[in-house]
Amino acid sequence: MFADFRDATAPAGDDWTIPQNWSHYTVEDHRVWDLLFARQQARLAGRAVRAFEEGLDVLRLSHSGIPDFDELNARLFARTGWTVVAVPGLVPDEVFFRHLSRRQFPAGNFIRSAKQLDYLEEPDVFHDVFGHVPMLTNPRVADVLEMLGHRGLEALDKGQLHRLSRLYWYTVEFGLAREDGALKIYGAGLASSFGEAGFALEDEAVARHRFDLARVLRTRYRSEAFQLCYFVIDSFDSLLDALESADLDALYATLDGLPELDAG
Repeated sequence: MFADFRDATAPAGDDWTIPQNWSHYTVEDHRVWDLLFARQQARLAGRAVRAFEEGLDVLRLSHSGIPDFDELNARLFARTGWTVVAVPGLVPDEVFFRHLSRRQFPAGNFIRSAKQLDYLEEPDVFHDVFGHVPMLTNPRVADVLEMLGHRGLEALDKGQLHRLSRLYWYTVEFGLAREDGALKIYGAGLASSFGEAGFALEDEAVARHRFDLARVLRTRYRSEAFQLCYFVIDSFDSLLDALESADLDALYATLDGLPELDAG
């Protein structure tokens, strides 16, 4: 169950930000974070890209307990100009992408219970901070997220959010990268999931496609179960280049005349 200070009905203004209220976390909350962190760090050994491991070190996330966003932001902002802002949970799409366009990452200020270690429908502070924030210490990934914020706002105006959300899903949340000849995890949904972190790399029935922007925009995804396909980038430079050079309006127009592709 969520902590008592979480108030999803009263965001502090149009940006939905609220205080993290770090002092209100309980001993049990911190214990759950430490358990999740230790378990997931061991699970990711040899499975995550170097940028993720480096981000953990830069942000000192191995320190015991849920991170204080003020301390976290001092290190993160100095690295890439990003900050983490506390929100009560899932926020409206426009709010979410506006935050990204301003180099602000919205993170839930609550943590799952010990009974929900393996699955939580709504992203909590562990998913958001452990899964996403280490990658934001990488300048290229930081630029990708900001660009996705701007592209997301544009997609909302054009009625194409369903396509742009697929791009976010198959990169930021469930992306794989080829690094030193091996497949590695960089997506936060994989980095924060004990089960899917292994599944994405090792299950023989899963399709792993080389990243192709048009195909990503056509491919549905699953939000309630492990993915049936993943997309593999060659590098963060190549991903940023693909986003910078893409004429998304033309792609949207072309893809609107083509059938959708099922996940997997």
